[in-house]
Amino acid sequence: MTFAITQNCCTDAACVAVCPVNCIHPTPGERDFGTTETLYIDPGACIDCGACADACPVDAVHPVAELTPAQQPYAGINAAYFEGTGQPASEAEADHGPNFHAWGAPSFDRVLPADFAPLRVAIVGTGPAGMYAAEDLLLHTRSEVTLVDRLPAPGGLIRYGVAPDHPATKRIGETFARFHTHPRVRLHLGLDVGTHITADELAAHHDAVIYAVGAASDRRLGIPGEDLPGSIAATTFVAWYNAHPEVAPDAVDLSSDRVVVVGNGNVALDVARILVSDPDSLAGTAIAGHALEELRRSKVREVVLLGRRGPEHAACTGTELLALKNLPGVDLVVDDHDARIGTAIDVAGAAGAAGAAHKAGLFQDVPREAVDWSAPPRAAGGRRRIVFRFHSEPLALHGDGHLRAVRVTSGAGEARGAGEAGEREIPAGLALRAIGYRGVPQAGLPFDEESGTVPHEGGRVTGRPGTYVVGWIKRGPSGGIGTNRRCAAETVGTLLADAVAGRLPAPTGGARAFRRLARRRR
Repeated sequence: MTFAITQNCCTDAACVAVCPVNCIHPTPGERDFGTTETLYIDPGACIDCGACADACPVDAVHPVAELTPAQQPYAGINAAYFEGTGQPASEAEADHGPNFHAWGAPSFDRVLPADFAPLRVAIVGTGPAGMYAAEDLLLHTRSEVTLVDRLPAPGGLIRYGVAPDHPATKRIGETFARFHTHPRVRLHLGLDVGTHITADELAAHHDAVIYAVGAASDRRLGIPGEDLPGSIAATTFVAWYNAHPEVAPDAVDLSSDRVVVVGNGNVALDVARILVSDPDSLAGTAIAGHALEELRRSKVREVVLLGRRGPEHAACTGTELLALKNLPGVDLVVDDHDARIGTAIDVAGAAGAAGAAHKAGLFQDVPREAVDWSAPPRAAGGRRRIVFRFHSEPLALHGDGHLRAVRVTSGAGEARGAGEAGEREIPAGLALRAIGYRGVPQAGLPFDEESGTVPHEGGRVTGRPGTYVVGWIKRGPSGGIGTNRRCAAETVGTLLADAVAGRLPAPTGGARAFRRLARRRR
């Protein structure tokens, strides 16, 4: 009985490190590591030891024989990766077999804790990026770590960004939480750098400061009507159902029968899934009480996902799309308004490209129809539905005091409603933009407005010695949970190299003085 990696893989490679036969790929150092949607277990090399399942922080690894019907496709997806659809094994493995571990050239330039005195490092932000940096410092050096978060609960996007019906993904927060009570850690919640204390004050009490503040804002559409009531960011909706303290309980109104979501990435799918799920199925999750009450009153029957490009370029991962197809009581439909859509799906289907890496092929068994947008949302037997509309982008939001319709581009041959040729209106009372997160300027730090990041070199903030960045504020809003482990390793490596070289400014205040300052200001 072999194991398989399923939908909620975080790609942090904890499983790779414990596998005794090197059957999980891509591994760190292989070409595709960090670019595939998940990691994959080779069924021909797996020895059924279960070490990977024990090490997985998000419970994504399961015996193939115990996969649920909805998880069964992942057995084939794992196997297909090793049949030429993904990154092949390393050259050493190809020459010597799957159990061979190649030795690299010896290196003697690694920084050791004995090379410098214990450091006092502040980390601003307690999401995955910040906690991977803390883990690296605590496990490999004698550093003391001060964790600072402006919110009343730690966790960052694990706490306030992961959908409540993904409890396994949220479980990685337990892995990070064990460091909150580490004897060399001090945790300060509800302390905002830039409001309660300045960046200079924080730096003055620590040898180094790492900013792991993520991307707190969202990208805007830049179209007329975007600020109408009824038009909100998907980030706001996500924060609303996760009880973010800065989003009011009445921030979302679900009195409309149709919702348009601009985008088809994983956040867009999360939003659509929550909107059409049976509220009873969410009752046992960590969803906010006010959100659950509003969902019980919801009149939403249909969610439309707008995608600027075709199904082969859907921004979501194939694993999340595959899971959406198994949502109880919900129908999936592809709006067949453009000939290019059916062609892409049929070509992918004919090529047998139905794996998670070939998203167009995953739509092969999804019904296609020319949706009549002038009619009320409909679904058989009182069911709800999600409509994928590809090759269509928003042009304007219309309404008199409140959103009533979204004007979008129209496919060739589509029967159009009122408006100019090549455009049509989709009636809706709520529109959510889900086109990406964006970093915001940090008090006391340089900022690149174009990329929404802090300028840096290997994590070292430009022009500010002793200050570092990690995560989305460093590299932009890309990559999943596991990407932050590698990102943090680079930043911590840069910090430690600066410590050995004597490039860190000497702090003028001590740990006790900072704790007094934090209590006084908070």
